[in-house]
Amino acid sequence: MRSATSPIAALLVALAATPAAAQDAAAGRQKAQSCAVCHGANGLSVQPDAPNLAGQPAGYLAAQLRAYRSGERRHEQMSLMAKMLSDSDIVAIAAWLTSIRVQAQPPD
Repeated sequence: MRSATSPIAALLVALAATPAAAQDAAAGRQKAQSCAVCHGANGLSVQPDAPNLAGQPAGYLAAQLRAYRSGERRHEQMSLMAKMLSDSDIVAIAAWLTSIRVQAQPPD
């Protein structure tokens, strides 16, 4: 049986996390400045071989940065960049990039 309070509980958790996420995003914007060389100042790639990061889910971004940091995922530049990041840096950068709103429009 589904609990009637689960949507309310989810809303309360989301609201409680909002100030922390905003703080993380502000810190992440500063920490992501070195990412801008390849991924653009707003997470929109400026290099043909670098992916757009803006609007990606925070969990995905954090997992990929951790994988680069640990060596599980390898890329010469990303592995070097990620080794310098703490867990809180990764959370902040992911919060910043996921906070950027991107719109896509399929062709007619």
